[in-house]
Amino acid sequence: MAGLATSASFGGNARTGLDDGIERTAAGAAVDIGAVLDDGPFTTFQKLIVLLAALAVIFDGCDTQMIGFAIPVLIREWGITRNAFAPVVAAGLLGMGLGAACAGLFADRFGRRWAVIGSVLVFGIATGAIGLAPNVAVIALLRFVAGLGIGGAVPTSATLTAEYTPARFRTIAITITILCIPLGGMFAGLFSSVILGTHGWRTLFFTGGVLPLILALVLLVALPESPRFLSRRPNRWGELTKLLRRMARDIPDGVEFIDVREQGAERHLGFTALFRDGRASDTVAIWCAFFMCLLAVYAAFSWLPTMLANEGFSVQRAGYGLTLYNLGGALGALVCAVIIARFGSRVPLILCCVGAAASVWLLMTVNVAQHVTATMTGLFAHGLFVNAVQVAMVALCAHVYPTGVRATGTASAFAFGRIGSIVSAFAGAAVITAGGASSYLLMLGVAMAIVLVSLALVRRHIPRAER
Repeated sequence: MAGLATSASFGGNARTGLDDGIERTAAGAAVDIGAVLDDGPFTTFQKLIVLLAALAVIFDGCDTQMIGFAIPVLIREWGITRNAFAPVVAAGLLGMGLGAACAGLFADRFGRRWAVIGSVLVFGIATGAIGLAPNVAVIALLRFVAGLGIGGAVPTSATLTAEYTPARFRTIAITITILCIPLGGMFAGLFSSVILGTHGWRTLFFTGGVLPLILALVLLVALPESPRFLSRRPNRWGELTKLLRRMARDIPDGVEFIDVREQGAERHLGFTALFRDGRASDTVAIWCAFFMCLLAVYAAFSWLPTMLANEGFSVQRAGYGLTLYNLGGALGALVCAVIIARFGSRVPLILCCVGAAASVWLLMTVNVAQHVTATMTGLFAHGLFVNAVQVAMVALCAHVYPTGVRATGTASAFAFGRIGSIVSAFAGAAVITAGGASSYLLMLGVAMAIVLVSLALVRRHIPRAER
């Protein structure tokens, strides 16, 4: 079996035998967990874990965007201005930033499993409670709490996916997991268009809270810990051996686990490791790219329906605009993942940034209110390019950071992205009020131009596939 070998570090003893690919020394047998996972098969059990992680992200994306669909209804029902909801949007995004930062550190210290389950529980309970909110202040508080869970679910789910997937499928698997954010937004848009009109916004949030709680119960029963996380903890090697057998790896009892490929990359652990071993410039560039990209993404999630309604669209048609944005994002992320898996990440990401900026600048030449079809097509195209970039950057994080700091590195990038999304909460309301659609679209285009520059400066891009 590939990846089962002794290491010279295990006492330097001479080989005493070879059994099913496991080299044995006087010190015992050692299993290279990196080779076992990266080069091995992608079994049904592993795919099930990726599916569970993807479901967590679907509900994350759904609960994230639900407030954007509800704001126009709440403005009309409560007779308040759109600016009154900027603190609501900002509170949720602040919670997401804190949740992302804390969840990464938690996942690297205590495990990916509980980080994912805890995140889903938090945002499910808080989102459902919004259905009971009597005023904007309570909604803001509950959105902050929900944000803690929403912010933690995506980076920890992505890390879990990366560590269960063989290297040759990793970019596509992470992409499928993360594109569940716009997929969740599509679901939110579809049932919002039905529920808001017939049952009201309270039922919308009740529904958005109950479904994640059901998923959390499923995760408690079915979701195991990451094998790479377990391999770093000798007291849990017995658990890891049983888990690998469920993944069709025939591992005998009593072996030790090493990770040859990442031993050198993990000379330092913790938050400061993001700036050591030559990773400092890449970390800063990735943070900047996440900041501006999530500013653009959440400006759409939170304010696109409001901007369209401000231009004369009905609430239902404004919701369709965000749904098309998300549909484009799902398709773009899939296509970009396939391209990156073959050609590497640098050129595809830069081209997608160009497409994202160009699509909104072309939209600025269109009268949004008078050319509905052109507007919807432009929003679809913009969502395609922006979400392709956002999703691919998560795969880039999984490549840049080794196992010991992967969750921390990915979550810290998301945390900086959430700061950008907080800025979007106030900037979106301000630019729509001051300049309407043209100012709003200009903000999106400038943000993606900065993302382009940042990603061009990253040195450790995902390489081309070897033939």
